[in-house]
Amino acid sequence: MGKYFGTDGFRGEANVDLTVEHAYKVGRFLGWYYGKQAKGDRCRVVIGKDTRRSSYMFEYSLAAGLTASGADTYLLHVTTTPSVSHVIRTEDFDCGIMISASHNPYYDNGIKVMNGNGEKLEESVITEIEKYLDGEMEEIPLAKRENIGRTQDFAAGRNRYIGYLISIATRSFKGKKVGLDCSNGSASSVAKSVFDALGADTYVINDKPDGLNINRDCGSTHIENLQKFVKEKGLDVGFAYDGDADRCLAVDENGNVVDGDLILYICGKYMKEQGLLRNNKIVTTVMSNLGLYKALDREEIGYEKTAVGDKYVYENMSRTGNCLGGEQSGHIIFSKYATTGDGILTSLKIMEVMLEKKETLGKLASEVTILPQLLKNVRVADKAAALNDPDVQAAGKAVDEALGNDGRLLLRQSGTEPLIRVMVEAETPEICEKYVDQVIDVLKKKGHVTEG
Repeated sequence: MGKYFGTDGFRGEANVDLTVEHAYKVGRFLGWYYGKQAKGDRCRVVIGKDTRRSSYMFEYSLAAGLTASGADTYLLHVTTTPSVSHVIRTEDFDCGIMISASHNPYYDNGIKVMNGNGEKLEESVITEIEKYLDGEMEEIPLAKRENIGRTQDFAAGRNRYIGYLISIATRSFKGKKVGLDCSNGSASSVAKSVFDALGADTYVINDKPDGLNINRDCGSTHIENLQKFVKEKGLDVGFAYDGDADRCLAVDENGNVVDGDLILYICGKYMKEQGLLRNNKIVTTVMSNLGLYKALDREEIGYEKTAVGDKYVYENMSRTGNCLGGEQSGHIIFSKYATTGDGILTSLKIMEVMLEKKETLGKLASEVTILPQLLKNVRVADKAAALNDPDVQAAGKAVDEALGNDGRLLLRQSGTEPLIRVMVEAETPEICEKYVDQVIDVLKKKGHVTEG
């Protein structure tokens, strides 16, 4: 990860960590960089944004930088992250930008840059952007006269993406009562149109963004609201999205949460039955629940584990040809249809399994027994020293041996904070608590833990 760009773009509090000057310079660099490689006379860049108040400010700043460097800039306006990726790939753009801080509160924002394949930008290019932001390269020349770029409305691109989603469905949703929690974010501009077009009786909450209410007590990070809504309305299923709609969690007809692990199982098993699960493998991260792996073993479905982050899941998929992967948090990637997690697409694929198998979501999810999981974050002085301490490693090994095949321990360091994450899965919450605290006690005794 770089100084500014993490695994999911340049993110921070608007006009504190991420400023309009940053956005302008990112635009200047991208317009110049892709302009040098443009297939035509100039490069073409598409921009989407979520519903945060600051997204408009960053949209204008990025557009100013891009056009000043000679790029033609197309505005999708409020839309989802996966829609930007789709439009890049299908409309022959040189790159694309999504302005969003995903599930973060409204006062944060972010700049996600995607290459001409609709994939997250290469690290080599990110390094060059950061050099420009820090003044470590020569000033980029301004475009002049007829070479100055222009900005134009491109809402039609978002509409074509909506049409694409509708085309993916295998059956009508007529007669199905579906709840959608749009998190007062990007899904507000897309999701209901898709489900209405497919014939569902669509019930929507949190679809009235005001610039300040994105993710506030709603969406996939506060799914308890959708759980209550599904039960109160007697719905067949509910889907909750995050701020930029690149992830989805589901709620079954009984109000139970169906997380990313369960979604991977449900869709993976169905795809295997249909002969569509390439390599007979699913890509997960190390945070996936042991219950998922036991269920996959029973169904004789293979799996690969990556570091935490949908970026790493997709890198594995593109390298191996695996076609289904994702995270517990609801970032699910179907590589036949997308190069990024797509919350609305995920909800359509869940509907497909329910309709084709004529089963409720609760019945489909009941085949997996999710083990209790406890994660505690411990602030330390030196992450590497704490993780590599022989006594800490010995404590971890002792826990692994005690759990055997009935649980597991995961010790890892945070990528962005001075934290060690201690996670245990076991048959009961009490066992989880016991073994997490056992490892933390060793961290404390060895002097690694700091206050704050």
